[in-house]
Amino acid sequence: MRFRITLLGCFFSLITFAQDNSEYQKEHFTSGTDTLNYRILFPKDFSENEKYPVVLVLHGAGERGEDNESQLVHGGGLFLKDSIREQFPAIVIFPQAPKDDYWAKVEVNRDIKPFEFDFKNKAESTSSLKLVMELMEEMKQKSFVDDDRLYVGGLSMGGMGTFEIIFKKPELFAAAFAICGGANTEIAAEYPENFDIWIFHGEQDDVVLPKYSKAMARAINHHGGNAKLSLYPEDNHNSWDSAFAEPFLLKWLFSHSQIQTK
Repeated sequence: MRFRITLLGCFFSLITFAQDNSEYQKEHFTSGTDTLNYRILFPKDFSENEKYPVVLVLHGAGERGEDNESQLVHGGGLFLKDSIREQFPAIVIFPQAPKDDYWAKVEVNRDIKPFEFDFKNKAESTSSLKLVMELMEEMKQKSFVDDDRLYVGGLSMGGMGTFEIIFKKPELFAAAFAICGGANTEIAAEYPENFDIWIFHGEQDDVVLPKYSKAMARAINHHGGNAKLSLYPEDNHNSWDSAFAEPFLLKWLFSHSQIQTK
């Protein structure tokens, strides 16, 4: 009987998870012969006569694939909370990179741990990041999008993609957050002046060392940006759990607008 109850509990948990995710519409963006799968969440009582901010969230390497589902595992539930949707009505986009691609241009040595990263952010973007940038440029033109309030964030591989997309599209985003990521610190020189970014990392991270986030925070601030750095003393690589639980993360994020710097 105990075994049966456990199975039923897992079954209902899976149903609940699927029902939650169904709020995110399944979509795909095509450019030439390339296609990007993504999920999109619209505000409650969405109206094309209103204008909404857009949040782009880039997943980690473990959520790559073709199911257009796994990318919602970390962070997807946050934007489904009724309190969040009421307080911060926004359009939320979770794209998914395929297994053989990466958000950031980086060579990863996985033969040792922690992994070694050779960031090549100044090189041509990956196919997946190109598609994301094209998608966001298209979204920006929508009549119901507040193009002064576009935000980007990501975790691990997505944190790396966040740092790179700001470099590649410096005028696109009003603010950003990057969790347990990293980048070539040289790109910080090209970030917009006074650009606001909140960086998170676990001090015990043995996959992506916290030194990468620390170096990016220093470089961004050195070049006139506003980088906040939050380090979690007990967190390993899953510092996204702590970051997404930050009570002021979304309030901070949505408080920024490019109008402030125009």
